[in-house]
Amino acid sequence: MRTIGVAERRARLGVRHFLAKPASTVELAAAGLVGLHSSDPTSVYLSARARAPKITRDGLDDALYEHRSLVRMLGMRATLFVTTPELAADIDAACTKAIAAAERRRVIRLLEEQGIADDGGAWLDAAIRETMAALHEHGELAGAQLSKLVPALNTKLRYGSGKWTAELGMTTRVVFLLAAEGAIVRGRPRGSWISGQYRWTPTDVWLGAPLPVIAKTEASARLLRAWLAAFGPGTMADIRWWTGWTVKQTNAALEAVDVEEVALDDGATGFVLAEDRAPIRSRARWVAFLPGLDATTMGWKERDWYLGGHGPTLFDRNGNAGPTVWADGRIVGGWAQRENGDVAYRLLERVDAATRAKVETDRTRLTAWFGGVRVSPRFRTPLEKELAAS
Repeated sequence: MRTIGVAERRARLGVRHFLAKPASTVELAAAGLVGLHSSDPTSVYLSARARAPKITRDGLDDALYEHRSLVRMLGMRATLFVTTPELAADIDAACTKAIAAAERRRVIRLLEEQGIADDGGAWLDAAIRETMAALHEHGELAGAQLSKLVPALNTKLRYGSGKWTAELGMTTRVVFLLAAEGAIVRGRPRGSWISGQYRWTPTDVWLGAPLPVIAKTEASARLLRAWLAAFGPGTMADIRWWTGWTVKQTNAALEAVDVEEVALDDGATGFVLAEDRAPIRSRARWVAFLPGLDATTMGWKERDWYLGGHGPTLFDRNGNAGPTVWADGRIVGGWAQRENGDVAYRLLERVDAATRAKVETDRTRLTAWFGGVRVSPRFRTPLEKELAAS
């Protein structure tokens, strides 16, 4: 069994995540990483900047909202991703459909338990038909606009018990379900590029056709192949965590793809594509300021080989990554924006003078790239909070 050590894993990361050598287009970067995280709307722009620096914010907006060569969708682990329409179909079949099935069961149960409908499934189907009809008639609509056109969406569901209770309209539930089922996608935001409030539109209208229907087994195998091409070697725990799959689905996908086992430095067993066993070396020296929830930072469950002991400082208690500073395949620090817009960072490991100079240069460039726009990560981490307040 071939051993792939930490040094080679870091070299693979730099090359395949477009950090040692940038991508020529944002579409190549998104496809190469299987998707850019989008739960925090600013992460997409910052992730693209790190990998395709020639692409401006307007250029990314064109790809998302004009050319539609990229699409924002609910994907692995019920997380938002920006990916290509081709990969969207595989993600939908391999991951998102299961999320939709669970959400449908949950909504039907709530409707029936709270006495809103004797037949929750029939009630939900009727609300969905009206919602889709409104979207096809009026085009892109925000949730508040939809609720004015579809009375059923104003129905309230109760949550909590005892001292804590809350009511939430059906709009959120219905659009989440429709997005998980692949019927609608997030279109343009209601505000600027830092806004996380999107308009909704039918998938077939936005992309020109519905997402193709693909067998779950076929889609799972293709998605695993794409992930291994970018993130391999990965362990069983890495694959299951990233995809959100069961052991059964993971094993079936591994059997359907031509993979080989490799030994990792920590004694664990990893998987690579059979054609990807050749050693990969890179002498490129690089640094990168990556945003919170970046696809690279969140790419593996077992992160010691690139994160070291910095998890408590750079991740929140729920496992969400904050902004990180990378050098040559490992995380060496974190960063934040101060109130005046300047980017501040702290190195958590020793680096040589050349690396420190590159970090400072990229800090200056990133401050200029923000252009005075102040952003705050959706998930705050200990170091980010400290630096932002300094």
